[in-house]
Amino acid sequence: MTDTIIHVALLLLLPPLLLGVINKTKARFAGRVGAPLLQAYFDIAKLARKGRVLSGTTTWVFRAGPAVSFSAVAAAGLLIPFGSLGAPISFAGDLILFAYLFGLARFFTTTAALDTGSAFEGMGASREVAFSCLSEPALFFAFLVLAKLSGSLSLVEMLRVSPDWFASGAAAPLILVSLGLFVILLAETCRIPVDDPNTHLELTMIHEAMVLDHGGPLLGTVLYASSLKLFVLVAVLAKVIVPFRTGRAWLDWPIFVGETLALAAVIGVLESVMARLKMRRVPYLLVSAILFCGSGLILLVR
Repeated sequence: MTDTIIHVALLLLLPPLLLGVINKTKARFAGRVGAPLLQAYFDIAKLARKGRVLSGTTTWVFRAGPAVSFSAVAAAGLLIPFGSLGAPISFAGDLILFAYLFGLARFFTTTAALDTGSAFEGMGASREVAFSCLSEPALFFAFLVLAKLSGSLSLVEMLRVSPDWFASGAAAPLILVSLGLFVILLAETCRIPVDDPNTHLELTMIHEAMVLDHGGPLLGTVLYASSLKLFVLVAVLAKVIVPFRTGRAWLDWPIFVGETLALAAVIGVLESVMARLKMRRVPYLLVSAILFCGSGLILLVR
């Protein structure tokens, strides 16, 4: 029971901090002090206190979009084990539910954008759906590699990566899967080099284009859901690339938090040293994720 409470607490409280770490890292690279680490918390709280202004063309879909997206990503987070213990919800085949909860969140985000009747938001929704057609196969290939190594279709067992796997010749597939998952992480969370979350230029926007009509509590929910999605995918990647655990719950929880914050800092470094790709080159990056994860599977079944 205690582990479940800690799991839920980390899932709900930690995600905005990752945005703070990324922005702080980018500020340091630019020679600035930057916003406080807790700035995302302040922004969400400020937006929650504001009123809503809704277009007369929108329906209940526009209002439900942020809430459903947040709920779907939060439910996906309950399937991922944190630390060295299990997840609050676990069963054989839950990897399928995990992937399609992300798909449900994407569906309502894009539908809410289309509900405004704005061609600009429709453009962002079109890009989001098009790129997801490439990121989802890569995610399933990654899960197939982990399922093959673990002999299980449950995410708890699949993500219980052991140092023995590396010793048994699985190092190359796991490295390829880690690279593919990192690309998926950047694409699904619309980070550089796939998208720039700080830009408002038409030619470079994907996620931001879909939420331009959201304001107040709706925009706060969108921001919270985006940070939650980042946290869940970072947690998946951390479980794959850092398999070492002490077996002591009181120590593994802080280690897990440190891993997620370190990966957030890596994302901040990446965004500081490279620019966003041209839109026509983003599919090449996503295809590389498919090749990474697919090659890992081929190495296991050859």
